[in-house]
Amino acid sequence: MKYGDGPPETGSPSTPDDASTAAAIGRRPVLRLGAAATLGTVLGCSGEPEGAAPEPAARTSAPTRPGTVTPSPPGNAAPPARLPAEVRHGPRDRPQVALTFHGAGPVRLAEDVLASAERSGARLTVLAVGSWLERYPGMARRVLSGGHDLGNHTQNHLDICGMDEEAAHAEIAGCATLLRELTGSIGSWFRPSATQQATPLVQKLSARVGYRTCLSYDLDSRDHTDPGPAAVVATVLDSVRPGSIVSLHLGHPGTAMALPEILDGLRRRRLRAVTVTELLAR
Repeated sequence: MKYGDGPPETGSPSTPDDASTAAAIGRRPVLRLGAAATLGTVLGCSGEPEGAAPEPAARTSAPTRPGTVTPSPPGNAAPPARLPAEVRHGPRDRPQVALTFHGAGPVRLAEDVLASAERSGARLTVLAVGSWLERYPGMARRVLSGGHDLGNHTQNHLDICGMDEEAAHAEIAGCATLLRELTGSIGSWFRPSATQQATPLVQKLSARVGYRTCLSYDLDSRDHTDPGPAAVVATVLDSVRPGSIVSLHLGHPGTAMALPEILDGLRRRRLRAVTVTELLAR
């Protein structure tokens, strides 16, 4: 079974072996931007500027970044072995949805979202921006300790579909390397930045780093435009269906305020919020 509404898969990219992946990451420099410059110009997943300002840096030391890292196979929990190159939604015949969050913004808002989900027995998928994890490295383990999925949303959240091959690879590999250092895994999923759908080049490059499937979505909450909690709730609950993959953002107060009502609404519809890994499991 394939999910995604996209063109038929012509062959799932295979996960490279450790040696070839390490060589791929090692021979390409990871692009870096200063933390303040990067977080100050972060874009929403559809390309619009985000409004939430970052908190002051909370880390006391930077993680060691060796020149060559061998990524583990993708996954906090391993994704299914056979999926299309890109997935937009899960199966429509199960009462499950996946709430997926762009991982950036103030830690207190991220903590609010994670705690709300955990109180309700929901599990989320956080696609972390690498520069955010560099600033707040403890958030990687915090996400995993709550039973949530953790994935890769590029190193600096730039327009990856507009980059050349070397720069786009560096964005994917940079965040993968950081995830590997912080958690022992490159993460379950990769979502391209500043776009809903990956180009064929981005799909190829993410497979080279170790992600068999790019993660898209079929329901955009538009929460990064800060329309207010009521509007976020309405957008999600008016359009959600079994199998939906919903795009949300950690760094916005309205989203944190909206989440409890979203979860209540899902329960009323007898839909369970699960990780993407569980949603796409056979």
